[in-house]
Amino acid sequence: MTLVYVVAGEASGDVLGARLIAAMRARAGGIEVAGIGGARMAEQGVASLFPMQELALMGLAEVLPKLFRLRRRLEQTEADIAARRPDIVVTIDSPGFTLRLLRRIAPLGLRRVHYVAPQVWAWRQGRVKHFPGLWDRLLCLLPFEPDFFAPHGLNPVFVGHPVLESGADAGDPARFRARFGLAESARSLILMPGSRRTETARLMPVFGATVERLRPRFPDLVPVLAAAPALAGELQAQAAAWPRPPLIVTNVAERYDAFAGAEAALTKSGTSTLELALAGVPMAVTYRVNPISAMLARRLIKVPHVAMINLLAGQELVPELLQDACTPERLSAEIASLLGDPERAAAQRAGFSAALSTLAIAGSASPSEAAATAVLDLL
Repeated sequence: MTLVYVVAGEASGDVLGARLIAAMRARAGGIEVAGIGGARMAEQGVASLFPMQELALMGLAEVLPKLFRLRRRLEQTEADIAARRPDIVVTIDSPGFTLRLLRRIAPLGLRRVHYVAPQVWAWRQGRVKHFPGLWDRLLCLLPFEPDFFAPHGLNPVFVGHPVLESGADAGDPARFRARFGLAESARSLILMPGSRRTETARLMPVFGATVERLRPRFPDLVPVLAAAPALAGELQAQAAAWPRPPLIVTNVAERYDAFAGAEAALTKSGTSTLELALAGVPMAVTYRVNPISAMLARRLIKVPHVAMINLLAGQELVPELLQDACTPERLSAEIASLLGDPERAAAQRAGFSAALSTLAIAGSASPSEAAATAVLDLL
């Protein structure tokens, strides 16, 4: 048996890990897997060393009270790897934990792969000098990443972006309308304020005021709030005071069904822009952080766009309304333009197709198949 040790620290990494394991087993027999993961990796037979949720922490205020526990979990994982002596270790994203783990297990002489390149190309590029020696192969999701990492001897391989396997483009609008009893003539607006309280706290009031400004011109507009399951009740309570409370969708299938029937979306920056683009939903992108963080970000960020779909397109394909521009007046004007101007919406959709085409690798291999090939080749 070949033992592959896979470490994922959050839900997106759990999905990537499960797909990778399935793709490796489809290509090679005798694959045994251990490590850390969630429900999706458990479906592939991984008994997680400890609950993955203990690693899904973001932000200084969230991490500081749990530093001691995180250090213990790091030591526990290192000890488990040393005891098992796997044929290869695959760490997935979650750099705050996984990169420390890779450094600690370096003396063991095991083959190591890191899946999802750290986005140091976007800001604080000098951090890349700390990476040599951490892995034998770096699996990149974005087409421009190998050119950034290769000069540093970091062995990057472009495997394609997992959004292409997400099913975001396969939703059923009729099923969504039936689920919520909507008329076929209803026009829906997707609202995606993020999956962390720090994000939703800043964006939910702005989203509510934006919907209210749109209501006189678009009285049949139905807001649909895509909420992380852990925050659904909290966001529903916040939105209950809106003059037009939104429909709430929490699971992936419902979200993609909502995408299929939507005419526009208002989303925070992140992977959600790629999901919406794959579903062909015209959008405006926004974000707001505290002023000090924004000031630091302006000095450190090295890329011309915040939205991933814009980075891929090489232009501002979708409007980015950040910080002071994140106002109900500006957001409602952009959404009204998308709803009222079919040509502008069509231009965005055409741009989406071209940008997303850069996320696929040559040939017919899916991203998970390409990732599995890279890992197995190293073995």
